[in-house]
Amino acid sequence: MRKGKVSLLDLFDNRHQLILYRAFYEPGVFGWPEHACRGCSMVADQVAHVAHLNARDTTLVFASRAPQADIARLKARMGWTMPWVTITDSFDKDFGVDEWHGTNVFYRDGERIFRTYFINNRGDEQMGGTWNYLDITPLGRQEVWEESPDGYPQTPTYKWWNWHDSYVPDAEPDKKWVEVSDAGEAAFRAESANEKP
Repeated sequence: MRKGKVSLLDLFDNRHQLILYRAFYEPGVFGWPEHACRGCSMVADQVAHVAHLNARDTTLVFASRAPQADIARLKARMGWTMPWVTITDSFDKDFGVDEWHGTNVFYRDGERIFRTYFINNRGDEQMGGTWNYLDITPLGRQEVWEESPDGYPQTPTYKWWNWHDSYVPDAEPDKKWVEVSDAGEAAFRAESANEKP
């Protein structure tokens, strides 16, 4: 993601999906400036490596009203690596997260942006895992078992998984990993078939 002032479109980082979490870290929040809100910090502590989301054409960004210097210091201290921007306009109010935490999901079609999901109540505290995040996006996990409309990107289940430091653009699934996952699936299906009455 580029440095300096960014637009909502910029936050997508050239991907089609954006998950934007409004975290409370700013003057007036209990713990400031050493800590963000306890609940928002719990969410941040659970965030899986964002490379897995990026591999599914999805960007995760946290947003707060704290200055970037404070955000950088907090991220370094807490070991958080997700992108985190400073809100300087009315974004939080416009999208229902000015007085409470919240998760917005946006989909980009060219330069047109659609908000496809929003939660600002019980439920967003369970976010953080790759699967939880993908399941709230319009494209989902993008695996063949999902019932998706024609034209949605879908790949064989398990085959796109990789070590977070090994994703490269347009990579084919690792041949050995395909063999291992196919063998595991076959063993599971055989065991399931044997258990049926």
